[in-house]
Amino acid sequence: MSRLLRPAARLAASSRAAALRPSAASHLTPLSKFAARPVASAIQSRTYSDAKGTKEYTVRDALNEALAEELEANDKVFLLGEEVAQYNGAYKVTKGLLDRFGERRIIDTPITEQGFCGLAIGAALSGLHPVCEFMTWNFAMQAIDQIVNSAAKTLYMSGGIQPCNITFRGPNGFAAGVAAQHSQDYSAWYGSIPGLKVVSPWSAEDAKGLLKAAIRDPNPVVVLENELMYGQSFPMSEAAQKDDFVLPFGKAKIERVGKDITIVSLSRCVGQSLVAAENLKKNYGIEAEVINLRSVKPLDVETIVQSVKKTHHLVCVESGFPAFGVGAEILALTMEYAFDYLDSPAQRITGAEVPTPYAQKLEEMSFPSEPLIESYIAKMLRV
Repeated sequence: MSRLLRPAARLAASSRAAALRPSAASHLTPLSKFAARPVASAIQSRTYSDAKGTKEYTVRDALNEALAEELEANDKVFLLGEEVAQYNGAYKVTKGLLDRFGERRIIDTPITEQGFCGLAIGAALSGLHPVCEFMTWNFAMQAIDQIVNSAAKTLYMSGGIQPCNITFRGPNGFAAGVAAQHSQDYSAWYGSIPGLKVVSPWSAEDAKGLLKAAIRDPNPVVVLENELMYGQSFPMSEAAQKDDFVLPFGKAKIERVGKDITIVSLSRCVGQSLVAAENLKKNYGIEAEVINLRSVKPLDVETIVQSVKKTHHLVCVESGFPAFGVGAEILALTMEYAFDYLDSPAQRITGAEVPTPYAQKLEEMSFPSEPLIESYIAKMLRV
């Protein structure tokens, strides 16, 4: 049980919902390494909350609603994982589901990722639609053979005969105070595997629409959430509150329209990019276009290319490692499909090339922050 425990003070720091602690600096590409000035981090939020019938949802509540609706609609759907039943989930995403659907469909498992992941895949191959929760995607490394060699490849290896309808979900990426073995971004890992679909929500609408689509998809889907976003509130449109709301895979969303530079981001970094974009407008008059990827695989290359054709500049912001990451793939694709439209080299801001430190100040230097994104883009555009 020791890996599931953490000091109370750090737990409190990792779960607060009102505001996210700013990171002071980050690893940059070799083209530019400079320190960012520390400023207070703004709360990440959407900007279209005045729509008719809009309600505030936390990401946690949106995921919970998505699970409940799919469990209600399809009796083949069931949920299993560590503490998902009696304790309502480690992050309370599954709160109330045991009381509503019973222990045959909401199943607590031992601390054995390889075991319960293999069980879930076997159930999927037998025609059920399991949702397999990992308490963190770092623990899923125990089951990576099951995910990659069994779930992802079976449809192809069976000549299209044997589908595997399974959803893998849980917190991914940067989380405060949990050090090197609990704070990694697996977007690029799973995004590189044929046979897997990979999504990474930012807002409440993203979370609900993508999770529902994942559960309904006949293929194995990896849903990479973020621990620090669970308590964040977002406006949920009236359409998204309905039980038939789903978001298509492979379709990014332009969260902020701009004309001077394209910022492509995913998960928690979307909110940081929006804050940086507002500061760029205020301080430099720069209008940045912010794209929320939502889907890592399939990737919406068309939306990125169309934006670059308009802005002529591109920066990708992610919390993963710089080598062979999502940003590297986006930059490569942009060079292939939009090179003639770029007025400067496409660049990226990523996590540092280092195992995540436990010490708070070093941790803050290991991931992108709002002031870093702002200053990096200002330097790119020479303002």
